[in-house]
Amino acid sequence: MLSRVRGTRDIIDSRLMLFAINAITKQMQKYHFKQIITPILEPVALFKRSLGCETDVVSKEMFIVRSSSAEQGSDVAQGDDEICLRPEATASVVRAFIEEGIQTVPWKVFLFGSMFRYERPQKGRYREFYQCSMELIGAHSLAYDAQLISMLDRLFRQSLTLEAYALHLNFLGCPEDRVLFKEQVTVFLEANLAALCETCLKRKDANILRVFDCKSETCQQLYVKAPLLTDCFCEECDIEWCELRHQLEELSVPFVHMPRLVRGLDYYNKTVFEFVSPLLGAQSTFCGGGRYDQLVKNLGAKEDQPSVGAAIGLDRLVLLLEAVQHTLDFTYEPKLFAIVPVSEEQHSLALQVADALIRADVCVDVFFDGSVKNMMRKADKSGAKAVLLLGGDEQKAGTVKVKQMQSGAEETIKQIDIAHYLKNLS
Repeated sequence: MLSRVRGTRDIIDSRLMLFAINAITKQMQKYHFKQIITPILEPVALFKRSLGCETDVVSKEMFIVRSSSAEQGSDVAQGDDEICLRPEATASVVRAFIEEGIQTVPWKVFLFGSMFRYERPQKGRYREFYQCSMELIGAHSLAYDAQLISMLDRLFRQSLTLEAYALHLNFLGCPEDRVLFKEQVTVFLEANLAALCETCLKRKDANILRVFDCKSETCQQLYVKAPLLTDCFCEECDIEWCELRHQLEELSVPFVHMPRLVRGLDYYNKTVFEFVSPLLGAQSTFCGGGRYDQLVKNLGAKEDQPSVGAAIGLDRLVLLLEAVQHTLDFTYEPKLFAIVPVSEEQHSLALQVADALIRADVCVDVFFDGSVKNMMRKADKSGAKAVLLLGGDEQKAGTVKVKQMQSGAEETIKQIDIAHYLKNLS
């Protein structure tokens, strides 16, 4: 037997995933975001320039795709073969913004899709994972940051009825602030080299702020004594940081300031945030994002477009929804009705009745194989609200016997009236 690729999964019961997608889509539309679709395949250079060559994603987690022609030493340009399965969507959205010549800003868009990272699979983390990414390209004011965070908090708390989560918030300041901060952190780390893990020793030279992402308990205990970025803010950033917190408080969005939160991607500046839940274990973040003011120009635009965005990890969100699914309203799913022909003589009639109901926008399933008792059992397992029985008597009289699955009540309805009857069945 051939098994699925390690780190991927089959989603056989997709109800919670579809519920999440439906709820997110409705929330995005309320805030006037437009849904777009971008390719899964992207140039490797796109992520080297956006994420940074020293990030874990680029240095060891990307799935590089090489064509067979490249392996055979064809004369195809090497650059044409340097493509990968996208590890995240922000860079793809920015590339689309530039390449398609979008002029209207802020460009408020969102997308759903697969992302790919070569990580060790564990609970809530797969090598092919599903995200919803949302971006506001050309959003200069930090009020957009507050509104985006508030929108996400409303989504999780109200639409999805989640409770066991917290919003972690930090402010990274401007490039000048971070130069001063990096100098202070360098001095601190040099004085504590013996206490650093191997990963942090590498990050100290390659990407120093990433040391705060370290999962080592020893390192985290050390970093409690490290300098604080907030102490390095210029006057403008200090004002912006205060204003952002004030706006979130005015919108009744609870948050926890996490001064070591930096996120794992190089393009972030100023606002960064994560929604986390203790129910997810070690991989506790199910949504994260922040501001990126230099990325658009870094990827080739003539002028920069300060922007902000976020991504929701749908796999982890579904894990959280499993605990509250009894509180969720699945009314987006149509009521199902099952048609059961009593004998083979009623198969053609069953097809005709099903066709008429489908044309009337009624959701139906037809069972042809097995005994009536067996087909009724299948209908019940499929979640049908009622079964439409078609026997010889119904065929002659032009009627349908409707049996409601929950109450067991039966009623005979004329075939010409069946669609109207089912639509009004409570």
